[in-house]
Amino acid sequence: MTLPVLFALWAGLISATPLPPQAPVAAKAAQVAAAPSKAAPTAGAPTAAAHARGPVDKAELEAFVDGLMGAYMRDKHIAGITLSVVRDGRVLLAKGYGYADVAKRKPVDPDKTLFRIGSISKLFTWTAVMQLNEIGKLDLNKDINEYLDFKIPATYPQPITLTDVMTHTPGLEEDGRDLFSFDPAHITPMSKWLPAHMPARVRPPATFASYSNWATATAGYIVERQGGEKSWDEYLEKHIYEPLGMTHTTGRQPLPAQFADDMSVGYEYKNGEFVPQKFEIITGAAPAGSIGASATDMARFMITHLNNGVLGSVRILGEKQSEFMHTRVRGHDPRIPGFAYGFYEQSSHGMRLIGHGGDTQYFHSDLALIPDDKVGVFISTNTDKGSAISFEPFLTAFLDHYYPESYPVITPSAAAKQTAKRFAGEYVFNRMSYSTYQKVATLFGSIPVKAMDDGSLLVESPLGSMRLVSVDSLLFRDVNNGSLVAFRADAQGNITHGFLAMLPMMVMEKMSPLSAPSLHRIILIGGLLLFLGIVATTVVRFFLRKTPGRIAAPALVVGGRRAMTWAGLVLGVFVAMVVGIASNPSIMTGDTPTSLKVALALPVISGLLVIWAAWLAVAQWRASEGTIWMRLRHSGAVAIAVIFFWSLNMWNLLGWRM
Repeated sequence: MTLPVLFALWAGLISATPLPPQAPVAAKAAQVAAAPSKAAPTAGAPTAAAHARGPVDKAELEAFVDGLMGAYMRDKHIAGITLSVVRDGRVLLAKGYGYADVAKRKPVDPDKTLFRIGSISKLFTWTAVMQLNEIGKLDLNKDINEYLDFKIPATYPQPITLTDVMTHTPGLEEDGRDLFSFDPAHITPMSKWLPAHMPARVRPPATFASYSNWATATAGYIVERQGGEKSWDEYLEKHIYEPLGMTHTTGRQPLPAQFADDMSVGYEYKNGEFVPQKFEIITGAAPAGSIGASATDMARFMITHLNNGVLGSVRILGEKQSEFMHTRVRGHDPRIPGFAYGFYEQSSHGMRLIGHGGDTQYFHSDLALIPDDKVGVFISTNTDKGSAISFEPFLTAFLDHYYPESYPVITPSAAAKQTAKRFAGEYVFNRMSYSTYQKVATLFGSIPVKAMDDGSLLVESPLGSMRLVSVDSLLFRDVNNGSLVAFRADAQGNITHGFLAMLPMMVMEKMSPLSAPSLHRIILIGGLLLFLGIVATTVVRFFLRKTPGRIAAPALVVGGRRAMTWAGLVLGVFVAMVVGIASNPSIMTGDTPTSLKVALALPVISGLLVIWAAWLAVAQWRASEGTIWMRLRHSGAVAIAVIFFWSLNMWNLLGWRM
């Protein structure tokens, strides 16, 4: 396995942990500009005609959804789906599809079957925060250190606040280790897990959004400490689940016995069959993603938020507080979706939507609310392949059907042909590790933006290809739909960042030419091939050493060859060790294993050997030892090796960046 393939596998394993949220739909109109205020909804207010649209007839809605689910389950290989749709305070549809247990042929029951909702759990944590803010126990603009029994370092003058946490702008790097486990014994109290897994602060708060499970878990811990109950779970049970009659919802781990028969099995679709998986454990960050719930319970939760905090005669949040929670508070550009307090905007089809997505390894879910139409949609799947519909297709199909909208055809202007190159380059998502070895996950996750001859931009992102045409200053629209992308320039006019409307919780950072992942992939491939060639040549020389008439190389030349050969052999051991570690995903996504710490020492040893080889290269030239070809060949190899190790260092693979 080559080093690039190895890094790609490593990146996949790290990114496969359920870190990214699922942002369903991009803003679907070029007119998505709106001020972030209570009076004016952001990202496109609905017109009066919009209120005549939407799901109304239950039978028609069920027939439409039945058709979609049947196709999705067949084409995407999904074992079971649970779904609910609400409008005007009532449940229009709550239905299960497929099986909660394939082996037992147990169907999904929307009233009883629990699906893991992943990061939608965060909405319950945020609701709890807003409850405590409403009664004066929490200040959204106070340093969260005042609510904790450990300290977040004062890396920047600005403290991190709950507003920062709820809008994913605390300025923390990503760290995906030790988030999931299948072993209940690995569950760690938040009081210990949070300080032990604290990510580095890499930018001032309120600067750019970068999704953070750790920050959300910290908010849950604050609820646990300030809420007056024994735990985060108990607080949610007493102040949200029980008042709303959510009898089939829990965030407790391991799963309480009363829910054992109702929890759906999670599946991996492999080799043409659904392979059951163990119950997933969120090790120490439960408030970020541990909840399991039925579709009917989620309908109650949606109705409550659409009714500004009330369900029937029960109120869990004041009307003004609920409106405040749903108000846009931050965003990177007023023309594209941003953040309310915990909910992120999913605005589309000329309307403002708010919601949240959620993923575990085997469950994929999405929740979307249309506040002005009092409509809510929840969907969850129990198979690893379910992300293929929860991410965007289902909600897009729903909105296309009930809120159809056409988009004008646009073509690049003559001026765009002159300015398109300004935006071209290589970008990476800022939801990444900056200080640890996990940074290597970004090496194969870059986003190239190319300037096309007609003045449009071609963007190749993990979400698919986009062909963008300028519609306003620093604002582009996909030519095939209404998906928007905004850019930001520095004082000199250089483009520094890009913002995808469909992902308000992450930012694209434009990389300099010397830091572009594509360049470093070439360097690493070239360096690996160099060392492989050196080792192979040494083996050949060994067998030819006694060939009659062969002239022995001078001592300094032999020494240089040996240094580079040993450097290559040590790197080979490093690659072999990492391949072995990467073959076990549970190791890669758990705490850093001792074997990886040992492996990361090997590039350091190899680098020291290259330094020795460099010193010998200088000695060869000073002594004029060996032929000019020998000296040039050795010096060239050393130069390439130095560049190789510079690249390893840039990606935090040279030394112990833990």
